[in-house]
Amino acid sequence: MIWLLVVLVAVLVAINLFVLRGEDLKIYDSPRPTPLNEGAEPSPAHFDAIASLGDMNSALQSTSRKEQLTVMRDSMNELGAEVEFEGEIIPVDSAGIRGEWVLAPGADPAKRVLYIHGGAFVAGSPLSHRAITTEYARRYGGAVFSLDYRLMPEHPRQAGIEDCRAAYRWILDTGPQGPGRARELFVSGDSAGGNLSLSLSNWVRDQGLMPPNGVIALSPATDNTFASPSLKTNVDSDHMLGPLFGKMNRVPKLLLRLVNLFNNRMPPRHPNVSPVYADLASLPPTLVHVSAQEMLLDDAVRYVNKARSQGSPVELQAWGHMLHVWHIFVRQDMEEARQAFDQIERFMSEHRGTASREAAA
Repeated sequence: MIWLLVVLVAVLVAINLFVLRGEDLKIYDSPRPTPLNEGAEPSPAHFDAIASLGDMNSALQSTSRKEQLTVMRDSMNELGAEVEFEGEIIPVDSAGIRGEWVLAPGADPAKRVLYIHGGAFVAGSPLSHRAITTEYARRYGGAVFSLDYRLMPEHPRQAGIEDCRAAYRWILDTGPQGPGRARELFVSGDSAGGNLSLSLSNWVRDQGLMPPNGVIALSPATDNTFASPSLKTNVDSDHMLGPLFGKMNRVPKLLLRLVNLFNNRMPPRHPNVSPVYADLASLPPTLVHVSAQEMLLDDAVRYVNKARSQGSPVELQAWGHMLHVWHIFVRQDMEEARQAFDQIERFMSEHRGTASREAAA
C-alpha cells in the first residue's frame, strides 16, 4: 500500500512538472510599473463602485451555488442595460458569428474594433460591457464589434477560442453594412477577454493573416497555471476578484491545475489558454492596462516583460487603488476610467493607418 501511494505521488509530481506547470517566469517579475496616478487619492466614483460590488457579492452569497452563475450573469447585464448611447446598436447572428455592432454617429465602417468581453469565461456578454464598447465607439469613430462568444460550462473553453478566431477572419472583410475590407483594425478585451485577445494575437501571427494595428488588453489573465505571486499578495486589496476567487489560494496548485486540465481539455500551460507561455516575438503593438492592487497584476507584468524581451512592442500602464477592469465604470464618472481611455485613445491614434495591411502584403 505504501509503495502504491509513493508511485501515485510520483506520477502526480511528474504530471505537474511536465504537463501542467509552465516554465519558471520569475525572471519576468521586473521591471514593475509605476502607477500613472501615483500619490493621488482615488476618485469618489471608485468608492461608489466598491459599494456596488459589495451589493453584488451579497446577492451571490445569499443564493444557492446552483443559482450563482445565473445571478452573476444577470447582474453584469444590468450594468450594461443602464448605459445610455446616442448611436446605433446592430445585432449580428450570421454564419456562426454572434454579437453586436456599436456605432457612434458618423462612424467610419472601414475602421473597426473587435471587442472580446470578460467574465471569467463563464459570464459576460455584449450587453454587460456596453459601457466599454460605447466608449470605444465614441472615441475611435469607427465600428466596434462586440463578440458574443460561447461560454463555459455550457461549452468547452476551445469553443470560445474558435469563436474569436472566426470573428477575426470575419471582421477583416465584413463591416456593419456588409462585405467590405477593414482599413484599420484593433483588437481589445478585458480580463478573460484580455486573455482571448492576447491568445488571438499569437494565432493571427502564426496564421499569416493581416495583423491588427494594435491590441489592447485590460487587466488580462495570462497564466492559467496560477503561478503569478499577486494571486496571493493582492487578494485582500482586490475588491472585485478577491471575494470571488480568493478562496482558491487555499487549494493546492496541483489540484487547481488538474481541475483546469479537466475543464479546459488542454494543459493549463498551453499557449491557447496561457498566452504568457507562448512565443511572444513579432507581435503587433500592444497596450496592457492593470491595477497595481488587483490579483492579476503579475499576469500582466510577466506577459509584458517577456514580450519585450523577445522584441515585441508591448506597453504596460498601471493605476493604483483601482478595481479589476475599472474601465467599465467610465460612464459612472470615474476619473481614473476616463484617464485610462485617454491613454487607449492615444495608443490607437499612434497606430492608426494602413501599416498592418502593408505588413501583411
